[in-house]
Amino acid sequence: MSRIAVLFVMAVLLPTVVKAQAQMTKEQKIADAMKAAPASISAAAAIMDWPATEGGQMMTLRAGTNGWTCLPDFPGTQGDDPMCVDEVWLSFMKAMMSKTPPQIAREGIGYMIASGSGGYGSNTDPYATKAAPDNEWGYDPPHVMLLVPDPKVLQGLPTTRQSGGPWVMWSATPYAHIMVPTESTKK
Repeated sequence: MSRIAVLFVMAVLLPTVVKAQAQMTKEQKIADAMKAAPASISAAAAIMDWPATEGGQMMTLRAGTNGWTCLPDFPGTQGDDPMCVDEVWLSFMKAMMSKTPPQIAREGIGYMIASGSGGYGSNTDPYATKAAPDNEWGYDPPHVMLLVPDPKVLQGLPTTRQSGGPWVMWSATPYAHIMVPTESTKK
């Protein structure tokens, strides 16, 4: 979504998540999370794990020192989608999980650039968990995600992943953000 949308329907997929999380060791989760961003960021980032229970808190796998937070693949989704986000994106993610409008005071950046990874999700509905005729379900390649404080600056940008370059995901929602693919959008 970037795959962010599907990542946040954790309550729906939680039983699958708990089972899948038990299959990865702490070290495997850390390694998976670290591949989401350039090493210059992930090497000193906090590594968190997805909540093990509905409404639970993320668990710290490794403390960080640079203000970035990385998470391993969300096991309840199709594809490999680890991510590293700055504090603006982390706040955005918490707003999505609580289904409240995000408060974006400044630009934010998130990385989901693990080579050969990517995932599937809706380009229009942040909470969709499967393909539907109206939710533009598709493959999101490795990418960088950008948040802006003023959604008006997104007007006029492409809103489909087939544009061949950056596009606005979830454009008609409070969760609109720019997706910048680092690999082909074709799978």
